[in-house]
Amino acid sequence: MRWLCLLLIMFSASALAAATPADVAKRIVALSPHTVELLYAIGAGDAIIATTDFADYPDAAKQIPRIGGNYGVQLDKLLSLSPDLVVVWGDGNQAQDIARIRQLGLPLYISQPRTLQDVTNDLLQLGKLTGHEATAAQVAATYQRQLQTIQQRNASKTPVKVFYQLWSNPLMTVANGSWMQQLLQVCRGDNVFADAATAYPQVSLESVLMRQPQVIIKTAETGNPQSLNWQQWPEIPAVKNQQIYTIDADLLQRPTPRLVQGLTQLCQVLDRARSNHHRVLSGQPAQ
Repeated sequence: MRWLCLLLIMFSASALAAATPADVAKRIVALSPHTVELLYAIGAGDAIIATTDFADYPDAAKQIPRIGGNYGVQLDKLLSLSPDLVVVWGDGNQAQDIARIRQLGLPLYISQPRTLQDVTNDLLQLGKLTGHEATAAQVAATYQRQLQTIQQRNASKTPVKVFYQLWSNPLMTVANGSWMQQLLQVCRGDNVFADAATAYPQVSLESVLMRQPQVIIKTAETGNPQSLNWQQWPEIPAVKNQQIYTIDADLLQRPTPRLVQGLTQLCQVLDRARSNHHRVLSGQPAQ
């Protein structure tokens, strides 16, 4: 029964009881890159005994044994490790793997961040589970303070039309309901595909041209060598005015405290595009 409180948090964080020294997790399997980052951020990284592909931050995380990836988790290896806590990603790990881990009776925490505030919640809950409450509280407070500063600094800025290139082949972007949409809104980015039918729609080059974005944000595409050359479409304002930028996807798309770095970069990029747009409207040359 000692892990009853851990099992309950699969459904409600409010059900999480304060961990006693006997309950503190010392052998953790973290099944996503962002949960590995969260555990290191609160000082619990040394307790991670296995993870999945692409868990690469901080550098120490690269040495953790892998037992799976986007294709699934090697459950036999997971079970052989006898973890006292398995941290999964509710929207990233396969549903059947999570269900099987639950059936095996392993202590489970599901990280399922949907909002920027959820990063704070995950930090605090993982702090309780690992006995790092004090550090987790400090990290969460710093993240929250930095996030609020960025939000306040950008709240009154003029919106700028943005196309966010999530993938190039096929060409994919983000819309309402996506993680990135929240970040664009903080920086006052007017996502030209916000109204798409799905959160991560596939779009055509023609539709991008029709919506005339003032800035294009790209991320590095590991495993997708057929990247677009936007210079072929100078009819797009972002291309014509050289407002195409690349930002580290890990800083934007991983719900961890490093998110504030990516958000800062995103807002700075949109500030440049915003200033450039004002120069063009006033008849000055684009920069």
